[in-house]
Amino acid sequence: MSRDTEVFSFMYVFENPVLQRELLVNLRTKRAFVLLAVYQLLLATVVVAAWPSDQRLDLTSNPPSATKLVNLFFLGQYVIASLMAPSFAAGTIAGEKERKTYEMLLASPLRPGAIIIGKIVASLTHIGMLIIGSLPIIVLCLPLGGVSVYEVLAAYLGLIISVVLFGAIGVMASSYFPRTSSALVVSYLAILPLVIGACLFWASMASEGDLRLKISAIVFPAFGLTAVILMGAAAAGRMLYPPDVGSEGKEVIDLEREAEEAVGLVIQPDQFPDRLFAPPRKDEMMADGANPVYDKELHSEIFSQGTLMLRLVIQISILLAIPMMGVFLFFKQEHAPWFGVYVIVFNMLVGPSFLASSITSERERQTLDLLLTTPLSPVQILWGKFVVRFRISFVLTSFLMWPLILGAVLNTSFWSNGLTVLGMFLIIAVVCLVNCVIALACSLFTRKSSIALLTTYAVLLLLYVAPPALSTLARTLEMSAPVIAQADWTGVASPFSALFALPLNEEIAPENPEVNAGKLHIVVGYFAFSALMVMAVTAAMVLRLRARQGLSDG
Repeated sequence: MSRDTEVFSFMYVFENPVLQRELLVNLRTKRAFVLLAVYQLLLATVVVAAWPSDQRLDLTSNPPSATKLVNLFFLGQYVIASLMAPSFAAGTIAGEKERKTYEMLLASPLRPGAIIIGKIVASLTHIGMLIIGSLPIIVLCLPLGGVSVYEVLAAYLGLIISVVLFGAIGVMASSYFPRTSSALVVSYLAILPLVIGACLFWASMASEGDLRLKISAIVFPAFGLTAVILMGAAAAGRMLYPPDVGSEGKEVIDLEREAEEAVGLVIQPDQFPDRLFAPPRKDEMMADGANPVYDKELHSEIFSQGTLMLRLVIQISILLAIPMMGVFLFFKQEHAPWFGVYVIVFNMLVGPSFLASSITSERERQTLDLLLTTPLSPVQILWGKFVVRFRISFVLTSFLMWPLILGAVLNTSFWSNGLTVLGMFLIIAVVCLVNCVIALACSLFTRKSSIALLTTYAVLLLLYVAPPALSTLARTLEMSAPVIAQADWTGVASPFSALFALPLNEEIAPENPEVNAGKLHIVVGYFAFSALMVMAVTAAMVLRLRARQGLSDG
């Protein structure tokens, strides 16, 4: 290696001003220390809860309880780290656009490659600290047996490579979108199948430790690092030859040219069903008595950033839905609720992205006080913003309901389960409503769109994932029947628990009496809990806007 190359590499990493600035900003905040503490507490709680309860352990063998504990620890950490990586990386470049500093970054003497490397390394350093900080916890599990030190090292290597890969996906998406929320949604949709595939691989290869070790240590890092290099080069190339940039660093988007250059799906606002989620630009005067907030949101906000995000969301979701339809609705119809899980996860990722910026965007443009001084009531303001964005979320989610309709019509096993299929539709519809209401509330009670979106994701994960996780953990650890019953009752907050509580007759699940009978009290409880929560959150939003409106009048 020549001296010039050594100096060049040194400056790319160690003398990179972007990297230095990002590290100082990210690692010196209170959030960094709080997140590290919460992450450690979560993992420690999982280990303590899953610690073998046997009176005596035979450490000369591989006890199944110890193996179960280690696998649970790794899968839990992998899922948590995978969810966190895009949240750090998706705002690296899109955040510069939102802060109106993107033009200055492009005009700096830094090479695009140096900028991308600095952004990726800085965004993932915090997650790397979290992963390294978990090593003492897993070391406590090694004396129990069930896993070797080499498997632990291979698992951590695979985890680090996965986090770097997911971070590269987030940075590349961030270079293509002007808003962090859009980049975050596309990143999550692209990462979702990778996370599912990795978890299935790790669980299915549990009995083949040597083979899993070789794949994790050799094959996966090679493909992962190659993908990272390619995506980093794509993001750097986009910064080297950026699109047209107008005032305040905003990209100039020509919708007609974008439609001509689009690969795959093309959105045509003047045709059905495209006009339902991407209405055409306004070409006539607003009708008398119409809600001006609704009219503005319907015709101005959606297309202001182009159609790339909508096209990617539709294409990725349909591409994933087709194989899932074949597996869960035809070949293994006893697992039909898992298709509903996919639809709900899709809406959890996509739906809040439209609502989370509804109020915060007014704050960021410094127009919220002006909006509150208008004669519009808080109900009219919230209704105008909610209806338009909820319609987009609901229509996009409805595209994924067609496979469920086809499965229910073409597969005769579902014909005698019509009420169960109807229950799936109702649960998904309620999920669309609840997700959008929570996202709108987070947008009202926070100051930035990115914070509102991440807060929404955190609330939804707590409501939807925690109850079935508690129930599964109680059964996995073979806890007492009263404890399991109490854990099951928390499922009234989760649509996932409600989906699996729907009854299926003998034609679909002949060998599972628990599935056949169902748990209708969980289903009814979910609908009641969701209705109460929507009413309570709506009342809180109206009171908040009225109080803010009173301050503006004063």
